[in-house]
Amino acid sequence: MTPADCRWPDLPQRYDTALRDAVSFVFDEYKPLGIVATGTIIRGTAHATSDLDIVVIHDGQFRRRIQRWFGDVPAEIFVNPPHQIRAYFVEEHRDAEQLIAHMLATGFVVFSASPVVDDLRSEARAWLERPSPRSDADMVRARYASATRFEDALDVASTDEAAATLLFTLSVTSMLELYCRIHLGRVPRRKDLLAAVDASDGTLGQVVRAFYTATSFRDRRILAEDLADVLIGTRGFFEWDSGEGPTEVP
Repeated sequence: MTPADCRWPDLPQRYDTALRDAVSFVFDEYKPLGIVATGTIIRGTAHATSDLDIVVIHDGQFRRRIQRWFGDVPAEIFVNPPHQIRAYFVEEHRDAEQLIAHMLATGFVVFSASPVVDDLRSEARAWLERPSPRSDADMVRARYASATRFEDALDVASTDEAAATLLFTLSVTSMLELYCRIHLGRVPRRKDLLAAVDASDGTLGQVVRAFYTATSFRDRRILAEDLADVLIGTRGFFEWDSGEGPTEVP
């Protein structure tokens, strides 16, 4: 099998050439079972800095990630055997960040030489439909992490506005990820986070966007406090007991 056996999505010339060059590179390096191209370029929503995401399925016993330019188009190539991809399904579902499942489920099959390609894509769609598991303890830990960052921001707000801005931003971002995990069952990619919040709650989305675009420290702090009250119900320390847990084996 060679690139001559591939199918190609309808892309602008620049991206079409880059994808074909990337696939040729894959065939030079591996004997793939399947190649799936995915991402905003494939979906027709590319931005100036968009890259090609390419999932390569092979029957080797290793995984590899390659970042490489093809012409003036950057590409990320993810090389994995089927058992590793299935392990990612489980791992990412647990963490509510289903990146590989999303890539396979929404991508374009450029090349397939094995039924495992369709099997993995079917499994990816099934994983995306499952709500992510979350324990009360996990949610409390995430809430505590956000609250701690927020409290740290308040600690330095009067002496170091730059540091406080950094900490407020980290705290609010983690609050939003917690919100998405609770209400959407998943944590979107950072570049999709605000759009996901907008779609879930337009009023909340407006406040969030005002926070990130605030031009004064005072406004950003006030908005951060409002968001903390709404999203985690605290601005710092709260009582919490993790319960007894196992220790690491010496």
